[in-house]
Order: sequence, then C-alpha cells, then structure tokens
Amino acid sequence: MVGTGTIIDVVGIIIGGTVGVLFGRRISKSLREMLLMATGVSTVVMGLGGVLSKMLVVNPATGQVSTQGVMMMIISMALGGVIGELMDINGGITRLGEWLKKKSGSSDEGSGGFVTAFVNCSCTVCIGAMAIVGSIEDAIGAGYTTLATKSLLDLIFVAIMTASQGIGCAFSAVPAALFQGGCTVAAFFAGSFMDKAMLSNLSYVGNVLIAIVGLNIIRPPEQSIRVANLLPAIVVAVLWAKYCG
Repeated sequence: MVGTGTIIDVVGIIIGGTVGVLFGRRISKSLREMLLMATGVSTVVMGLGGVLSKMLVVNPATGQVSTQGVMMMIISMALGGVIGELMDINGGITRLGEWLKKKSGSSDEGSGGFVTAFVNCSCTVCIGAMAIVGSIEDAIGAGYTTLATKSLLDLIFVAIMTASQGIGCAFSAVPAALFQGGCTVAAFFAGSFMDKAMLSNLSYVGNVLIAIVGLNIIRPPEQSIRVANLLPAIVVAVLWAKYCG
C-alpha cells in the first residue's frame, strides 16, 4: 500500500517519544543534560560526515583530495535562507508547536521548553535524503525499506531527544507525517522525478542543515539558528542540479 513507509516511520517516532517520556521522568536533570549534549554533538558529527562525503573527492590516480559543490552549497544556503525568512517558515512551525502544546495540555518541562524541543526534533526527522528518497520509493512501488530503516533510527533518536528535551519531541511525528506523506503523494502522481545529481545535492545541503540542528541542540535557545527558515535551501540545491549542474 502506498504510504506504508510513512506510517511505519511515524509509528517509530511515536514509540520513541513514548519511551523518552517514560524514561525521562526517571532520570536526573544532570543526566538529561548530558544526554542532550551527547545527542547534539552526535547530530553535528552525523551532519558533517554527510557533508564531507559529498564535498570531498579523492583522485584515484594521485590520491589528492579536492572539493566539489562548495559554490552550490553556499548559494543554496544563502538564497534558501532569504526565501525562508520571507516565508517565515520557522514562525509557522513554532506556531504549530504552540498549537500542539495547547491542544495536548503539555507543560514546558525539559530543556528549552515544548516548542524548542518540537522544532529541533521536527527539523531533524524531516530533513535528509532518507525522508525524501524513501517517500519516492514508497510511491513508485520500489518498497518501503528506506523508510523502515529510517523509522528505527528515528525511534532511537526521538527517544533520547524526548528524554532530554521533553515531550515536544514526540510531536515531531505530525510534521514527519505531513512532509513525507506529501512527498509520497507528489511522487505518486509525478513519478520518479529525482535523478542522481538532484539526490546528491539534496543530501549535501540536507546534511548541512542537520549539522545546524545539532548546534541548536547544544546552544542556548536564545542563540539558536532559525534552521527551519533554511529549508528552502534544499529546493534550491535540487534545482541547481537540474539547471546549473
């Protein structure tokens, strides 16, 4: 059934959030802070690893290392940031978080409060090639293995994030369902529209955003980067591959 992968991933996020809530109440504040720092640093390293895998190229003949796609990344981030600021995507996600907080009757327990936890976790589970590629594969009948794998990773990540930042992380299942479900519907009607170059650029810039999310986790909330406003950078990167690659 089309959409099965997204359903599995959303269930994984919900389970991870539930586990995080149950265990988060049983651990000390200092341990929650340590989990938060560990998660943030791990997210930064994971993002940087993905960036370097796309940026660095080794010449097999000489062994020399060179870079690629740097201009694409810089322009995508700059232009995407401008578009995101004009659209105020971060504000929209924040308002969604406030609405979910009100409807669920949740408190501001955890580091940074409900909305901060919601935004950080939502950006992490939605950004990245696995979310988009998996949704496309699910739509065109190529299976849901990618999203099933992602669901396991998200379960672990969301469990740790929820235990350290609070229940707001568990509600990242909502934007994940909307985003991946939207990608699946679009791919179902449009077919497999992403070629290898587009996916490579998407992964490149997407991992930059994941690294920024990691920085936001370990920085004070008032110093956080509005990473949601940088989301259009992914679209710019994909269009760059199509028209400038």
